Amino acid sequence: MSRKTPGIEIRHERTCASPQGKRCNCSPGYRAEAYSAVDGRRVRQTFRTLAEAKAWRAEAQVALRKGTLSAAAAPTLRVAAAAWLAGAVSGSVRNRSGDVYKPSSIRGYEQALRLRVLPAFGAARLSDIRRADLQALVDRLLTAGHDPSTIRNTLLPVRAIFRRALTRGEVAINPTSGLELPAVRGRHDRIASPEEAATLLAALDGDRALWATAMYAGLRLGELMALDWKHVDLDRDLIHVRWSYDNKEAVRVAPKSRAGVRTVPLASVLKTHLGAHRLGGGRHAATRSRH
Repeated sequence: MSRKTPGIEIRHERTCASPQGKRCNCSPGYRAEAYSAVDGRRVRQTFRTLAEAKAWRAEAQVALRKGTLSAAAAPTLRVAAAAWLAGAVSGSVRNRSGDVYKPSSIRGYEQALRLRVLPAFGAARLSDIRRADLQALVDRLLTAGHDPSTIRNTLLPVRAIFRRALTRGEVAINPTSGLELPAVRGRHDRIASPEEAATLLAALDGDRALWATAMYAGLRLGELMALDWKHVDLDRDLIHVRWSYDNKEAVRVAPKSRAGVRTVPLASVLKTHLGAHRLGGGRHAATRSRH
């Protein structure tokens, strides 16, 4: 171990001339270690810089004393991701607000992990993944032309996995903290005028009630598919949005966000379309579309 820095060893490359007593001609790494009296084992990690090694060792020593870090080997990201996804499906793993993950979110996270994260880091142990490694992934995705929102969504499950690992003592540091991510800019959607909406609806052979509710009440597709007559108050001209619908899982779910639970004014033109739909025997206020 280095005499100048206790607990940290300089790790030279194999081609380095320093073992022959010559001047170092490589870019060495730094392996830090901390001892767990509880486990009777040492925890070791290698870093690119001495500063990172020192910071990790200081945090690891404190975490080992408090019992918030275990000396047992951390799982690989592939194993941790599989366990996290299974927990998200069962509901035992929840988001930061304490709510269950929606099926659509789980599918998106699974796809992001499978396509963009696990090919790069699946075999690596959580404790061996550095912030610089994840930043390099972000930079590669950006260079490859991925949308900033795609890059941010790719990191969401990785952050959740490391938060869980941190609370379980599998890692001492969360490498997803402090990442530089590209800014996500909002897009300006063009809204059809009342005249354009009327023209579009007149051209439809069916599903007028569904599209009219989308246009005049601003409901999302999942909210439209879950809308029932008990949520439509024709007397008071109100629509109560309480549920959404996951078409792939064929289940009713909570809206995308808590703000999604809301009451929407019922425009007179929409009331006309819904009234005609109800007289025609429509079971749902906005029948579930095949599209």
